[in-house]
Amino acid sequence: MNSLFCRHNRFTADCPICSKDTLLDSTRAAATPARLPAAPGRARRSPAAASGGRFMGPYAGVGPYEDEAGTRYEVRLERVPGGLRLAEWGGGAIRRRAPSLPAADVVALIEAAGERNVVGGRDLELLSAALAGPMGSAEAEFGASRGRAGDLQEELRVERRAGEERVRVGRWTLRPGAGWSLHEAPTMMPAKRYAEALEAAVRAGVVAPTTGGSAAA
Repeated sequence: MNSLFCRHNRFTADCPICSKDTLLDSTRAAATPARLPAAPGRARRSPAAASGGRFMGPYAGVGPYEDEAGTRYEVRLERVPGGLRLAEWGGGAIRRRAPSLPAADVVALIEAAGERNVVGGRDLELLSAALAGPMGSAEAEFGASRGRAGDLQEELRVERRAGEERVRVGRWTLRPGAGWSLHEAPTMMPAKRYAEALEAAVRAGVVAPTTGGSAAA
């Protein structure tokens, strides 16, 4: 058994000479900081989670296109619970704005969605019939499907982009005292609402019909 006193007539634990490099060395403990335990409930993020998720379900797409900043993207029509989502995708991620695409590619997108079974049955019939014409003689700014969001009026619009051969598909809400405002986000609607908006857009001359028919009187 070690003595409590060292040869220097001091407590061994208090002697800087005799306690050096032993368990009694206080400087050794200070030089080795204790490892803090991990916080409960905190999990390490996997590389996939850190880089963001990628959509892996059924969709039809057209593009790629470039926006005003030169960023490349494509427009996808995706089947989601409760309906269809129309969105811009770039760099493997969804873009938080109302989707825009060439008016001439609207028909191609719907046809591709049918071929890839993104839409089918009655929904595909509604969308195909909406694009069958006839095309209206007057060129309006947009065609719309009207609905309600709670106590507010809302519209799904297929609208002509000023000075461009493109259309934007967006959801607009009428707020009392503030007028109509655009939601800069992908649209998620039942196929019926898209069909109504497309049919109105064809009648307004915003989108050309699949039949290539002449304008209605």
